[in-house]
Amino acid sequence: MSLVKKFATVASGTLMSRALGFGREMLMAAALGTGPVADAFNAAFQFPNTFRRLFAEGAFNAAFVPLFAKEIETHGTDGAKRFSEEVFGVLFTALLALTIAMELAMPLIVRYLVAPGFADTPGKFETTVTLATIMFPYLICMSLAAMMAGMLNSLRRYFAAAIAPAFLNIILISVLGYAWYHGLDAHAVGFGLSWGVLAAGVVQLAIVWVAVRNAGISIGFRRPKMTPNVKRLLILALPAAITGGITQINQLIGTAIASAQDSAVSSLAYADRVYQLPLGVVGVAVAIVLLPELSRALKSGNLIEAANLQNRSVEFTLFMTLPAAAALWVMAEPIVRLVYERGAFATNHSTPVVAAILAIFGLGLPAFVLIKAFTPGYFAREDTRTPMIFAAISVAVNVATALTLFPRMGAPGIAVASAVAGWVNALMLLAVLIRRGHWGRDVPLLRRIPRLVLSAVVMGVALYFAEHWLATMIGPGSPLVVKATTVLALVAGGALLYFVTAFATGGADFGMIRRNVGRRGIEAGPPVAKSELDE
Repeated sequence: MSLVKKFATVASGTLMSRALGFGREMLMAAALGTGPVADAFNAAFQFPNTFRRLFAEGAFNAAFVPLFAKEIETHGTDGAKRFSEEVFGVLFTALLALTIAMELAMPLIVRYLVAPGFADTPGKFETTVTLATIMFPYLICMSLAAMMAGMLNSLRRYFAAAIAPAFLNIILISVLGYAWYHGLDAHAVGFGLSWGVLAAGVVQLAIVWVAVRNAGISIGFRRPKMTPNVKRLLILALPAAITGGITQINQLIGTAIASAQDSAVSSLAYADRVYQLPLGVVGVAVAIVLLPELSRALKSGNLIEAANLQNRSVEFTLFMTLPAAAALWVMAEPIVRLVYERGAFATNHSTPVVAAILAIFGLGLPAFVLIKAFTPGYFAREDTRTPMIFAAISVAVNVATALTLFPRMGAPGIAVASAVAGWVNALMLLAVLIRRGHWGRDVPLLRRIPRLVLSAVVMGVALYFAEHWLATMIGPGSPLVVKATTVLALVAGGALLYFVTAFATGGADFGMIRRNVGRRGIEAGPPVAKSELDE
């Protein structure tokens, strides 16, 4: 199966989840708007979600996958099963202890870490503590599920792990539908959503557990023991957890700073949901597929294939995200108006702020996705320390910029800080890969990048004028059907213009498509000669 076909397998499941996420956020915006319960729920959910990325997805996709792949290569399925059981015992025990400690300390954590700005708002602080207490055990389920997803990805079974997150949105949409049908108030909706998050964690864990068993590996519980393999995993996982969860760390910091202003937390969350669609469909798919493929290439000593995998991933990443970034920058307000502007959201006049945040996030989108394409180049070589250092620098940049801009700009200032930190991180990752000789210079790729940028700019300019020409059809007073049809037509027309311009200027060609889609490009050898990569 080709690299892009593997990307597409993961992206299809992710796309379903993100599309359902849109539906969830639309219903949530109508039910809660950007009011105090929305702020409380989003702040409370951000906390376990950050830990999930730190101790689960980031750590295990970075550290567990290469070690699990090595066990399969050297000791077969039995060795991989033994290693998985050793890790499962240690992970479950550690997560249980962490969860108990966090539950007991939740009031202090919310007051001083998650949302210090809520402490002076009557009722808001207490609601946030209660919702966070309900949702935090979600971490156990999702961390164990992330471990099993890593196993499935190493076994080249991508779909179950990609589709499982959709059930979070399915369950939360069901909760919101029930709340709307029975006319529940905002507080009841918030509590229902929190219990729904916990239920979704159990469902997602069950899905990947069954998929792992069907893949031929049955995991039993072993008494926690620090074996050499587990020690090696922990050495790799700690910095990888910080690196893999850098976006979430920055979001958690942004949430803490934004809690000082009413509606800022929920405004950031609603904008985040929109830009997570292209980030998830492209970035997450690239990161999930590239790491095990790159690990195999390096373990087998095929450096040419490894260089080709990295270059093709960046090629695919830029080809897909540059137009998305331009569209988000130009069309942020019509998109937010279409997706969210109804019910409590419209009453609070939240559209301009959320649109401004979304436009800025759009400028950072290519950086966020490139980070996911660059970090496997380190993780596959079992170097998790260097990306951790860059992540720490990125966090420092984010905090300094956010604290500087938030008093002047409000929530959009936090979005600026996040975008700047993303670009700083991406450029540092690329620079060191090049300096170490781990990034083969691909002349055709270097020629395409400015042409893809030009194509995205042409599309953005055209969308800008078209948006103003059709202002009455996408404005606040326009009927929903007219508004939706017009926005979708603008998106489709912009995409067509981008692809035509990209092919006309040489930013893309059919040879590039064949290299990425054809089987031979990945499995039978690279389509680019070594001399061309090293030019």
